[in-house]
Amino acid sequence: MSTPTYIPLDGRRVRVRIDGDPDRPPVLLLHGIGRSLEDWAPQFHRLARTHRVIALDVPGFGFSDRPRERITLPVLARGVAETLAALGEERRVHVIGNSLGGAVAMQLLALEPARVASLVLVNSAGFGSQVAMALRLLAVPGIGYLATRHTTRLAAEMNERLIFADKSLVTKERIDHAIAIAEQPDPADVMYETARALATGRGVRREWRTELIAAVAKYPRPTLAVWGDLDRVLPAHHLVTARQLLPHAETHLFTGIGHMPQIECPDEFAQLVLTFLAGAATAGSRTTRVGLGRADAPS
Repeated sequence: MSTPTYIPLDGRRVRVRIDGDPDRPPVLLLHGIGRSLEDWAPQFHRLARTHRVIALDVPGFGFSDRPRERITLPVLARGVAETLAALGEERRVHVIGNSLGGAVAMQLLALEPARVASLVLVNSAGFGSQVAMALRLLAVPGIGYLATRHTTRLAAEMNERLIFADKSLVTKERIDHAIAIAEQPDPADVMYETARALATGRGVRREWRTELIAAVAKYPRPTLAVWGDLDRVLPAHHLVTARQLLPHAETHLFTGIGHMPQIECPDEFAQLVLTFLAGAATAGSRTTRVGLGRADAPS
């Protein structure tokens, strides 16, 4: 499987893409709010040289059907775990999450620690209240509801411009893709529910961030946190907070890069991540089978 396809999940469909040798260590790629697995496109072949790469449209986003429950961070993480189970992937996975995907990755560790070998947090949500005004407005009752239901081409272009420091990456193809996602039946409700669950008009809620970091601290895993210094969605000084809250984590700041270093500097990003993953394996992250009744032990 090297092109996106759909798998059934409890009467719903989840869109996935899998690259690389199935016997290699698994890597799971999680995108941000309102996005899709295409945000990892430059990394598929780079990471697949040494790993089995699993990318998905998180249930409710992209072209995947939404979960039945109202959206919360645990609901999104459970949808990811259920997708792994449906794919038959029972090994611990190295989870790489961008933006909201970073928070989902940490929530997956908190809920099902036996599934997670390591974390790579890319411009991740969860380390501060500051977030772009466009996303804060989505959490405002009325305004957010209307905004998620009327995505114009101009709005899609403005969102893409917010993400990238290099404006040449704001292509017609990316704008077309954003419009195609917005036209799906579920993303409007899911965007609004996610924004309301995780933020207010003032910024990202403190409560879930505090609870999530405390839960993650119970299950130390090799962790790499990276940021682009020109991020206009989640500011780069959140990386300082990440260092404080996750003192065991390695960190890196990309220069001249925005919210998606995996796209803006794909070679540098891949080299950094692959070096980290090799080190995590050498440090003794071991592959365990899920559901064998074994007590979890920190890697």
